Amino acid sequence: MAFFKPDWLLTSIYALRPIDLKRNGINTILTDLDNTLIAWHEPESSGQLRAWLAEMAQSQIQVIVISNNNAKRVARAVADLDIPFIHSARKPLPSGIKRALRQFKLEPQQTIMVGDQLLTDVQAGHLAGVRTVMVKPLVETDSWVTLFSRFMEGFIMKHYARKDAQFKWRERLDD
Repeated sequence: MAFFKPDWLLTSIYALRPIDLKRNGINTILTDLDNTLIAWHEPESSGQLRAWLAEMAQSQIQVIVISNNNAKRVARAVADLDIPFIHSARKPLPSGIKRALRQFKLEPQQTIMVGDQLLTDVQAGHLAGVRTVMVKPLVETDSWVTLFSRFMEGFIMKHYARKDAQFKWRERLDD
């Protein structure tokens, strides 16, 4: 079960602030796409996302999308964001994250994986040797592919909440 427990639980990817990331030795954010950066059923990004990405870039924090989606879907989704991506990542396997670590010459201890799913994003991050952040999904609906994972996640989240009083949603990394 340890592979499913995120290092941090945050209400949103926007709760990641440069000052907190740097305090924790983090200079790279690997992030899921659907329901983490953009709603799974929306093809375009928001002004809030563009502002957050600009803040990260200004603070020299690299953001890279790691998605199980195909190249066409991811390229279309990030076209106006000017950020790199790894498609067909095969999460929960660590191969997509490890590919990003090699391709972008990243240090695992300075990198986090952010996503809205325990059974894919968090598990893949831990298997790849990076710290993990789970965020609440941007929208409450999911594609049919995600429904079983969400069901199982509920049991896992309750297990951790019973075992650890500190296991709760936060507004900042260091809350």
